[in-house]
Amino acid sequence: MAGIASPSPTALYFTSNLGTRRLKAVSWSGKSVSGNVTRRRNLRVAAEVKFVNAEEAKQLIATEGYKVVDVRDKTQFERAHIKSCHHIPLFIFNEDNDLGTIVKRTVHNNFSGLFFGLPFTKLNPEFVKSVRNEFSQDSKLLLVCQEGLRSAAAASRLEEAGYDNIACVTSGLQSVKPGTFESVGSTELQNAGKAGLITIQGKISAVLGTVLVCALLFITFFPDQAEKLFPSS
Repeated sequence: MAGIASPSPTALYFTSNLGTRRLKAVSWSGKSVSGNVTRRRNLRVAAEVKFVNAEEAKQLIATEGYKVVDVRDKTQFERAHIKSCHHIPLFIFNEDNDLGTIVKRTVHNNFSGLFFGLPFTKLNPEFVKSVRNEFSQDSKLLLVCQEGLRSAAAASRLEEAGYDNIACVTSGLQSVKPGTFESVGSTELQNAGKAGLITIQGKISAVLGTVLVCALLFITFFPDQAEKLFPSS
């Protein structure tokens, strides 16, 4: 008859010229009915997540066979993405219709959505499952997002799911120079996160500045006409 076992996990770390590695050792011990102590061990070597710049990421793809997984939402992905990448979003559009969500969505759309073009999203509950459907646990995955935060969060989830060969682009695609990767979309990779009123802020400022300068020159050189147009109270 099997005994009652209790887990006792331990972790060892070591370094090599290939980077930091983590050795996980999990043991279970317990007593059988006859009183004999039984032990089982399960050892797994797990690599730390690599954080690389754009040029290093390009090398990982070309020389080490890393597959690019874009974890951004659909809107940013459609504006620009690395050619032949896999799109598995960490966040998806939140179309729930409960009262609380409707209020939050309305507030979001009138501020963040309006000014920054950010969609109202929620965590994708099928993210890890979707990755598993496309990649085995020994696959080499390069996770990318726009700023670097979502890819780091996605890497953490995949590590917990048993994926050991994961890399992320530090600071995300916003730090990628034009031409670094072959891309698809209507804009450059580093500009895919720009949308909403903020994208025309510069143009508005230029127009307003021009109007103000012209008004100042008009008042300076044609004071009589300016007085007629803008009579003082």
